[in-house]
Amino acid sequence: MSTIYDVAERAGVSPATVSRVFNGTKVSPEKVEAVRRAAAELDFTPNRAARALRRQSAEVIALVIPDIENPYFTEMARGVEDVAADAGYSVVLCNSDSQTEKEAAYLRIAVAEHMSGVIIATADERTSLDALRVAGRPVVAVDRSTRYDIDGVVMANRAAGASAAEDLLGAGYRRVAYIGGPEHIDTAAERAAGWRAALLAAVPDADPDELARFATFRVDGGRAAMEELLALPEPPDAVVAGNNLIGVGAIQVLTEHGLTPPEVGVAVVGSLPFTTLSPTAVTVVRLPARDMGVTAARMLLERIGGDDRPARTVVLSGDVQSASAARR
Repeated sequence: MSTIYDVAERAGVSPATVSRVFNGTKVSPEKVEAVRRAAAELDFTPNRAARALRRQSAEVIALVIPDIENPYFTEMARGVEDVAADAGYSVVLCNSDSQTEKEAAYLRIAVAEHMSGVIIATADERTSLDALRVAGRPVVAVDRSTRYDIDGVVMANRAAGASAAEDLLGAGYRRVAYIGGPEHIDTAAERAAGWRAALLAAVPDADPDELARFATFRVDGGRAAMEELLALPEPPDAVVAGNNLIGVGAIQVLTEHGLTPPEVGVAVVGSLPFTTLSPTAVTVVRLPARDMGVTAARMLLERIGGDDRPARTVVLSGDVQSASAARR
């Protein structure tokens, strides 16, 4: 099934121009003819209900994220904004602080202000999207899955956790610990599952429960969990940090204890936003956050433009950048 992006490419115009043609907004006769000709050639027919809704909505998209201070989400936001701006939409950035009450308030505003759609990284499993769905507003979930049958863009989290652990195990480390965000969030749970499988495959008698810690996704969570792991009777010789800020906190504590990597191995899922270490000292499983934002924005704009295909989920893979200095 063709989308407004296909029509735009065939007609040699922007997706926003295609949307304007089918919504009855003023466009030059030449562009109207080009768009209608391309639509006919591609057998593209915009959904009538979506068109009616579109005329009643503002050209604004809400992006709801749990932590605006995390560079991972700001990189994602850049991807969303780039695509939205190209299509003639503005983006309102909403920081939920992982609080469902604050998140719900932003979603109510999105409905009340007739925003065209929402891209959301949910606070937790309690997030309700009912009001948006009743209002007919399209929603795309990013980074985390939801209990709703909606479009989504996620990372291959289990593979990312496994890749981080496998790199450390391949370098000769054996007591490889894991620090993740809240266990009830699927991102943290999936990365932990990947780490656990890799650890047990390499060290069958390892005790994953002893070596796993779940904290916040922030620097303080990484710090507190790393202190706990170092206090074990037999501390780990390496650690997988479940996200970038956890990695910063863990590295801070290790450095304060005189255990600068690679003396204790460190692998981080997500690019480190800041560190005084050499970039070759820490393994990084880089996650394409901007690509996630770009993909989510395109999916949302397709829905706004009338795409009525069944919901789909796009899975993006990370890229392992191994720490050469950690090799023994």
